[in-house]
Amino acid sequence: MRADPILLPTKDGLYCPAGRFHIDPLRPVERALITHGHSDHARFGHRHVMASRQTLDIMRLRMGPDFAGATQEAMGEMRIGDVTVGFHPAGHVLGSSQIAVTQGGRRIVVSGDYTRQPNPTCLPFQPVPCDVFVTEATFGLPVFRFPDPATQIAKLMASMAEFPERPHLIGAYALGKAQHVIALLRAAGHDAPIAIHGALAGLCDYYVSQGVDLGVLVPATADEVAAQLVVAPPSAFASPWVQRFRDPVLAFASGWMAVRARARQRGVELPLIISDHVDWPMLTGTLTELAPAEVWVTHGTEEGVIRWCELAQIPARPLRLVGYEDEAEE
Repeated sequence: MRADPILLPTKDGLYCPAGRFHIDPLRPVERALITHGHSDHARFGHRHVMASRQTLDIMRLRMGPDFAGATQEAMGEMRIGDVTVGFHPAGHVLGSSQIAVTQGGRRIVVSGDYTRQPNPTCLPFQPVPCDVFVTEATFGLPVFRFPDPATQIAKLMASMAEFPERPHLIGAYALGKAQHVIALLRAAGHDAPIAIHGALAGLCDYYVSQGVDLGVLVPATADEVAAQLVVAPPSAFASPWVQRFRDPVLAFASGWMAVRARARQRGVELPLIISDHVDWPMLTGTLTELAPAEVWVTHGTEEGVIRWCELAQIPARPLRLVGYEDEAEE
C-alpha cells in the first residue's frame, strides 16, 4: 500500500512533512502535537508542544514546568505550514483529543486513545469525517465487549455492603481511570469520603479545578484509614503501602479484567471491567460510522482489526510503531 504524503510513519512516530511536526512522537523532536497526557503518548523533552490546554496542564503536573522548550494551546482549526490541523474530543481522559490533519481536500484523523462510552470526567468522542482514520486497537479482538460501567460500580457497592468490615482497595491508573471510577461512584449515590493514595492527589485536584465533581476525598496516609473505599495506582499494590490494610478486598478497574486469567495473575478478588478505550463493538462501530477510505491500526492487537476491515472491504494497514505500548495499568 502506498505511503500517504500527509502523514508518514517514521522511527520517531507519525510525521507530517508539510507541517514539519510529529504526532505523539516516541522520542524528543522539534515540534510535537500531543493527543493526551498518558506517558506512552506525551513525552518529555520536545522543543515545541501543541496540545489542548488541559493536556498541557496535565503534562506540567506529571513532568514539571520544563517538560518542553515551548508550548502552544490548540484552539480551533490552525494552519501549520501547508496543512490545516484541528483538535477534536476523544472521550478518553480529560483534555484528550483526536488530531485531524488536512491538505488538498484530504483529511487524516489520528484518534490517539478513545472510547464511545459516556465518561462523566471529559468531553465525549466527536466523530470527524475523514479519508484515513488512525485507530488504536488496545482491545481489538471480538472477545472484548465491555459492560455498562454502572453495573461494575453496582458490583463494587454490593461487595462493600456484604463486607462492611473489609476495606476495598481499587487499583486505577492515576490519570483518567481513578477520576472516572470516583465520578461513577458519586453518580451511583456513594457520598461517603473516598480515600486516595498520595500519587492521585495532584491529578484529582486538577480534575476538580476543571469542574469535575469528585466529592469528599481524604488522604490514605494514616495507619488506620477511616474510609471503606480506597483508590490507588496499581503499582501501590506491590509495595509495603498495602500492608497497612487488614484483610482488604482487592479490586482492579480495567478493560483487561474481562480476561479472567489477568485478574487471577494480579490476585484480584473483585475485577471491575471499566475501560477508557473502545472495545470491539465500539471500535468496529466507529469504523462503520466514519466509513473512511482507509484505516491505519496501531497501539494493540492490529491483526484482528485489519481482518475485520478486509471483510468490510476497507483498505487497512498496521503502523507497527515501535514504542506505542498499552498503559500497563489500563
